[in-house]
Amino acid sequence: MKILLVDDDPRLRDLVGLSLERAGYQVSTAADGQQALTCALRSTPDLIVLDVGLPEMDGFDVCRRIRAHSDVPIVFLTARDEEIDRILGLELGADDYVVKPFSPRELVARIKAILKRSGQATTQHSLRHGILSLDCTAHICRVNDVQIALTATEFRILECLLQQPNQIRTRAQIIAVVWGNHSQVSDRTLDSHLRNLRQKLASAGCEDAIETVHGVGMRLREIL
Repeated sequence: MKILLVDDDPRLRDLVGLSLERAGYQVSTAADGQQALTCALRSTPDLIVLDVGLPEMDGFDVCRRIRAHSDVPIVFLTARDEEIDRILGLELGADDYVVKPFSPRELVARIKAILKRSGQATTQHSLRHGILSLDCTAHICRVNDVQIALTATEFRILECLLQQPNQIRTRAQIIAVVWGNHSQVSDRTLDSHLRNLRQKLASAGCEDAIETVHGVGMRLREIL
């Protein structure tokens, strides 16, 4: 699988790139935002590791532009540990957020987990609930015949809810399914992805599809 690594620090690119290659990935690199956009379009990577503090165009702007035409998984790298930055990154459609300094082994483990989640959808069948449907093989979400672009994480959250649409899923259950049983993902991270997912569904005519049962969890409403 192909990983695009974007960072303006050549030493970090070498270190992380070597770790990714040892893990069996094909790695391409970019040193600034414009190069990142060019590489993302040219090489169609399976995942992008994207530094926030890039010259010319920061990682948030790069993510916005990529998300306009692609749902490729994105992992942000940043030296800033401010909560607002993490929330902004997730709201823009990032799948994970790693703060510098970090262990290359940890980053590789997170990448493996994200790609595994993305790949799991290809082994399952289509799911439908009223006008809402998921083609898990092709990784396509539709409301009626309108296709909605979802990130890998948004897709997995919706898939989790669609598997048992009339049952309530607790936050812990959703996090375990989407991020893994031993994940340290916070409720705020889940909320950010849910907010994006709800907005995308609403824009396609499926407003209020995800119901919050206060103190219990979430389920899908009847969608006609």
